[in-house]
Amino acid sequence: MVKEFTKDSIRQAVKDLNVRFLRLCFTDINGTLKSVEVPVSELEKVLANEIRFDGSSIDGYVRIEESDMVLYPDLDTWCVFPWTDGTGSRIGRLICSVHNTDGSPFAGDPRNNLKRVIAEMREMGFSDFEVGFEAEFFLFKEDEHGHWTTEPTDESSYFDMVSEDAGAKCRREIVETLEEIGFEVEAAHHEVGAGQQEIDFRFDDAIKTADKVLTFKTIVKEIAQKHGLHATFMPKPVEGLPGSGMHTNMSLFKDGKNAFYSKDGEYGLSNTALYFLNGILSHARALTCVANPTVNSYKRLIPGFEAPVYISWANKNRSPLVRIPDADEVGKRLELRSADPTANPYLLLACCLKAGLDGIKQAEMPIDPITTNAFEMSEEELKERKIVSLPSTLHNAIKYLKVDELILAALGSHLSKSYVEAKTYEWAKYTQSVSDWERNRYMNY
Repeated sequence: MVKEFTKDSIRQAVKDLNVRFLRLCFTDINGTLKSVEVPVSELEKVLANEIRFDGSSIDGYVRIEESDMVLYPDLDTWCVFPWTDGTGSRIGRLICSVHNTDGSPFAGDPRNNLKRVIAEMREMGFSDFEVGFEAEFFLFKEDEHGHWTTEPTDESSYFDMVSEDAGAKCRREIVETLEEIGFEVEAAHHEVGAGQQEIDFRFDDAIKTADKVLTFKTIVKEIAQKHGLHATFMPKPVEGLPGSGMHTNMSLFKDGKNAFYSKDGEYGLSNTALYFLNGILSHARALTCVANPTVNSYKRLIPGFEAPVYISWANKNRSPLVRIPDADEVGKRLELRSADPTANPYLLLACCLKAGLDGIKQAEMPIDPITTNAFEMSEEELKERKIVSLPSTLHNAIKYLKVDELILAALGSHLSKSYVEAKTYEWAKYTQSVSDWERNRYMNY
């Protein structure tokens, strides 16, 4: 497997694999994957950073009078999708950073923003921010017209092994496809909910991992459609079923070693890890607006399921916001359990890293870990242990974000303004909507 790509190796792959189109991908502020597709005849312009697009049409980007944007492809993200069109031709893909016409990085590009925060990390002496995502999703059947339904592919549960159901077959092909384009898949299994799946791939540095999440979601949706199924990363698609999370595993490296590990520390954690943890906990309410960015996200963050509700941490307990998994030196990490798959991975990681680095600067220890189920604690016990709750709605999360200067700084002035405006608009549209629940409850009044 080629680890690093060059212009020449990409040119050769285009010839050898019969690539006819090139898909240049980037994200909007919501984490929605966008792309400009050009014929392979434009390859040299692509490699020379000469492909432009209209940024005024992308959520959170620029106004019409400032619309010209330029795509700078990251050659290391090159892949050729394994499927072909009717002529046997294939599509090559590159993930891009967005730049202004003068060549400077565009501040409204979430990928550029993460690079900016990583540069701050390196100024503090750390070399890498290693991340592993665990993104869950549901597979639902489509109707006779190819539209989604909420009928799951199965009635299985956590780790059930049903080898011949539609979901299991689809999941296996997703894994095979991911491996074909260079993913190192570590695990794939059925999750708790009917039709719910999880596929975990190897951790990597923050930029590469965020890139992989976008690719992962694309592959999942493409293969599901091939099987006549609809894949959704919606946090809570069905009332009563568990929601889908995107557990975020994080560690810092310095001088080739995991800075979060200490053989003498409780749970194997260094002071650096504990300070980083305190930064996450201290800014958790504002961070939630980025980790859980949709109205639907908060239908998942409720008691009774494994999703966290309280700002706390623990070793083996799965009810807190942050868990410390058992792991060796290299794998020692913090697992943020609140995030869901609708989060823009670049924005999420920028905010987590900024909060953690601030925690290291402040050098303060977190509250004591909990050893019991937080959902079973009384109000008095929660108050005594200084455990507070996460925001219960997007509206409340926005309010916390607007007053948290550190998390706003993690997004930068352009993105923070656009993000707050976008989420405020989303909440306003939701408050104006009328649901079936309301009609069923109130129509006879």
